[in-house]
Amino acid sequence: MDLIVIYSGEFGERVIGNLINYSTFCISCAEACTHCKEAKYGFADSIKAFFKLPEPSQLPVFIEDSASEYLPNEFPDADMAIVSEIHNDLLLELPTILKDSGIKAMIVPQESAAMIARPQVEEICDRERIEVVFPKPFCDLHLEPQEDKPLVRRFIAEFGIGRPEVRVEVDKGGRIAHVAVLRSAPCGSTWFVAKQLECIEVENKRELYDRISESHHSYPCTASMEKDRELGDTILHRAGYIIRAAVEAVLL
Repeated sequence: MDLIVIYSGEFGERVIGNLINYSTFCISCAEACTHCKEAKYGFADSIKAFFKLPEPSQLPVFIEDSASEYLPNEFPDADMAIVSEIHNDLLLELPTILKDSGIKAMIVPQESAAMIARPQVEEICDRERIEVVFPKPFCDLHLEPQEDKPLVRRFIAEFGIGRPEVRVEVDKGGRIAHVAVLRSAPCGSTWFVAKQLECIEVENKRELYDRISESHHSYPCTASMEKDRELGDTILHRAGYIIRAAVEAVLL
């Protein structure tokens, strides 16, 4: 599966770095690094291009007829586009343009509480027969069994990113010996959290939850701390609950 990434801001760069998995991408463990991700995966060959656009705050409030001034002249052929934190008016223009490059699916992660034109984008994508999902945050990317979005499902399976999934090994003393990452958050934070859980006593829920929260924050998670109206909480907190649920699911 071939991808392009269209983004503004820091988060898009983190997703690209995690997908490529270059040697200096994750530095969260500093001198204690054990190279837990080294040679485990790398999707550089699958990323056909990435395009960094100006941040929405640097652009006019309404772009309207001048959207082409801020978008690339052409896009390479690909199966899917990840579109992160770009101006709403540019987002509305993309589906029709991307269709001409053979793109049949879009992932539009929401890492901030800023409102996006989701209903309008869904309508355009439906008309252009482009699969589209809006995970909030990106680490909540998943599909229900009845959802007919084969390219998104294939992306999750082939790239091993989305809603985290782990396998936990516990030693005879009841402490975590190893946490294997089966599916990682798109930013790569699941690998860091997994490493930090080693030696934690599984029955000590307070210590376990604190370690998950602390490591998730210190990776760091860059999701917004502004309260999101749809979630009724901050997106960062939602991301923290997601990784905690992934660990709990295999310990209960």
